[in-house]
Amino acid sequence: MLRLVARGLSNVEIGRALHIAEATVKTHLLRTFAKLGVCDRTAAVTTAMSEGLI
Repeated sequence: MLRLVARGLSNVEIGRALHIAEATVKTHLLRTFAKLGVCDRTAAVTTAMSEGLI
């Protein structure tokens, strides 16, 4: 999911790509933010890239 965020896709577009609801995308992203210790999409992508996750 973070790879799709890094490519600039919106939650709706990510949902379509993964065949899941937009609400599910939001839930996954919020949980990912919490695990990475960040507050937004940009920080999540930056952190994931610096840690070699994407």
